[in-house]
Amino acid sequence: MLVQLSIRDIVLIERLELDLGAGLSVLTGETGAGKSILLDSLSLALGARGDGALVRHGQDSGQVIAVFDVPMDHPARLHLRENDLDDDGDLIFRRMQSADGRTRAFINDQSVSVQMMRQAGRLLVEIHGQHDERALIDTDGHRLLLDAFGGLTAEAETVAGLYRGWRDAERKLKQHRAHIEAAMREADYLRASVDELQELSPVDGEEDELAEKRATMMKSERIAGDIAEALEFLNGNASPVPMIASLVRRLERKSHEAPGLLEETVELLDAALEKLSSAQMEVETALNRAAFDPKELERTEERLFALRGAARKYNVPVTELPALAERMVAALDELDAGEAKLAALTEAVTVAEAAYFAAARALSSRRQVAGEQLSAAVMAELPALKLERARFTAVVTADDDAAGAEGIDTVSFEVQTNPGTRAGPIMKVASGGELSRFLLALKVALADKGSAPTLVFDEIDTGVGGAVADAIGQRLKRLAENVQVLSVTHAPQVAARAEGHFLISKGDRGKDTVSTHVEVIGPEARQEEIARMLAGAKVTAEARAAAAKLLAGDG
Repeated sequence: MLVQLSIRDIVLIERLELDLGAGLSVLTGETGAGKSILLDSLSLALGARGDGALVRHGQDSGQVIAVFDVPMDHPARLHLRENDLDDDGDLIFRRMQSADGRTRAFINDQSVSVQMMRQAGRLLVEIHGQHDERALIDTDGHRLLLDAFGGLTAEAETVAGLYRGWRDAERKLKQHRAHIEAAMREADYLRASVDELQELSPVDGEEDELAEKRATMMKSERIAGDIAEALEFLNGNASPVPMIASLVRRLERKSHEAPGLLEETVELLDAALEKLSSAQMEVETALNRAAFDPKELERTEERLFALRGAARKYNVPVTELPALAERMVAALDELDAGEAKLAALTEAVTVAEAAYFAAARALSSRRQVAGEQLSAAVMAELPALKLERARFTAVVTADDDAAGAEGIDTVSFEVQTNPGTRAGPIMKVASGGELSRFLLALKVALADKGSAPTLVFDEIDTGVGGAVADAIGQRLKRLAENVQVLSVTHAPQVAARAEGHFLISKGDRGKDTVSTHVEVIGPEARQEEIARMLAGAKVTAEARAAAAKLLAGDG
């Protein structure tokens, strides 16, 4: 509920702090005292359109703060969480209005858009008056109210889920049908491409392997000649090996003739022969490694060029050719199996559609029953509100062609204000005073169902008196058992039933300065105010006695 309203520099209000409680509270005061300013200020804090003219004359800006205490699972808190806004503790709505027309909105000291503030505000407060249209003009709102009254909200959500499932199945069918049609147009191309790629049989990593092999063979071709020349030098007719070996043998035979003279030379020559022999083997090994088949080079290049040619043709890297081949094969397989899948998807749509319409028609039947019950509940309230000759009907019209997430129903609140007149939409048929009483009867019938936790009624008792005003007071009191109710009223019968009473007055604050004041009044002041409401400008003893009687509940 709304627990505090703080206003600074708005129209005639300089500074005002209101603490509000549960139940029914009334705001009274003479005409022009500023009651409408309070409601305009509250509306501003709830996201209503801003206006620089709201700022008190001589000030650069004004501010309104509305503080709400609601349960942690209240839809307003859930709405804030869904939008990444803090919702710990009280919900504090603050609106800054500049004289130049600019406004700034905050929820729990976090900057928000006015639209966000308005969306959250609608979940917390409903403001109704004689010319209010929000609750009654929108047939979608009628359906939501009827579902809340009949306890059908969960069932309606199930229908909405089935509708989304049906539409999702239709979307998948449409996509698959379009895919199959496109595949059929490209079937010949796909088959030719699959044949070509399957014949080519690209393998992951093949391009790099072939490129490396080709580079190695081309390098080998360039150095093979030099290796062969080295081998020819070491093994050919000009090889120094035989000459060195012969020389070593002669020196070995002579070494005993001159001990100590030739031994070291022979050892070195032997080592040289050993190194030359090792060099011969290494050169032969190198020549073997460098040896390649020119035809193998040709085959390698042809394979590499074929892969790269296919990649250019299909406009993909060589590395993606295997995956492309798999996708094309899958596309052909899907085309071949497309009819079976198409049939399965078609069946899924049929099943989803049937499930939706079964649930929607069952919901429609329950809405019909709830509509009759709501009509009866509202009708029961009308006689006391001096609408005994009027009729209220919650009309539920089912139409399969109008199927949507909300079901197949259109719900419309229609009234007939007098016998013999044509019934029609409540907003078109009812006058301002009648509309406010129909709205009150509807709210009483709904009690706390489909309602914001705070209801504000702006002079809905205008133009009525006596028993009708008392009936309005009774119903506001009943409403206040379930939700917080604030009522701006001129009816003493309404004011007498309130638990909290705020007196609004206007007074001078210095030269050429007028301000609106609001004060909570106690029992004596309440009796005097209700006496004023009964008697007018001059309060008489009789008026005071009548006020005391009203406050005692004997009116």
